[in-house]
Amino acid sequence: MTHPLEAIKNLSTSFKLITKGRWYYAWIAFLLFFILIGVISYVKQFNQGLILTAMRDQVSWGLYISNFTFLVGVAAAAVLLVIPAYLYHFKPIKEIVLFGEMMAITAMIMCMLFIVVDIGRPERAWHILPVIGAMNFPSSLLAWDVLTLNGYLAINIFVVFYVLYKLYMGKEYKMSVIWPIVIISIPWAISIHTVTAFLYNGLSSRQFWNASILAPRFIASALCSGPALMIIIFQIVRKASRIEIADSALFKIAELIAYAMGINLFLFGAEFFKEFYSRSIHLAPMQYLYFGLHGHSNLVIWMWLALIFNVTAFILFLRPKTRENYFTLNLACVLIILGVYIEKGLGL
Repeated sequence: MTHPLEAIKNLSTSFKLITKGRWYYAWIAFLLFFILIGVISYVKQFNQGLILTAMRDQVSWGLYISNFTFLVGVAAAAVLLVIPAYLYHFKPIKEIVLFGEMMAITAMIMCMLFIVVDIGRPERAWHILPVIGAMNFPSSLLAWDVLTLNGYLAINIFVVFYVLYKLYMGKEYKMSVIWPIVIISIPWAISIHTVTAFLYNGLSSRQFWNASILAPRFIASALCSGPALMIIIFQIVRKASRIEIADSALFKIAELIAYAMGINLFLFGAEFFKEFYSRSIHLAPMQYLYFGLHGHSNLVIWMWLALIFNVTAFILFLRPKTRENYFTLNLACVLIILGVYIEKGLGL
């Protein structure tokens, strides 16, 4: 068994190996620039209140929750790599599954940061913590959200650090150790986006959100945008490093995206038919989004654009000829990311 001091030394050595080169420091400087802008903006918001974000009754959840919802989907999408890698032992994806789990970790951290800046008074977060506060579990959906998000983050951190540590020490990681965690992570990945959907779903005063089809649509769209982002990142990693990522892995992910987008579009069509065929009072939100209502039509072009993006990407991913051509593959990935982001951002 490795001594804790040796483990710390190994971690320090690893950090020194990856923090070399001007491109690394240029990238860090680029990120720090935007982090600084974010910190300055948050300080202003903290002093002057959430009115700076223009949130009000009509726009109760703004850009913060839109990004939170999108990033939860990105985090949940790691399951699309975990299932073929660990359950079906598909070697090309098994070689890159850790990248998907690392991406899930970063997405989860960003999700939590968006929640922190959205609640306005983060110092009061202790009220929901167990022991020192009251979680109101299981009646509170917020408590479920805290448990699912933090649990999924912990699962991915454990798997990634355990596997990387074993590989760094020149040893094989034991499947008997990570197998139970992997099995738990699959339904847990689905649960984080399900609970996120339920946060919208439970608000009966918002008819567009108060639909039972919302959670399945959230999951289906997450399994499109997240893997699409992974495909682009994997290509960058392959080009910028000596890490080998097989074409077959990227093409298989693209094929899985096609199935997920097909389900997403089917669910959208079912919801669209239900609202416009029944012509009930609950039609107003969807009519406002796609056709305008009482002269208000600012979002119409964006919603149709998102739908066109998603349908076009679905067709490109569905055909093997375009799915296995890097120009059309990357075009479809960008279209899906934009389409789902608009759908979950402006569309909610």
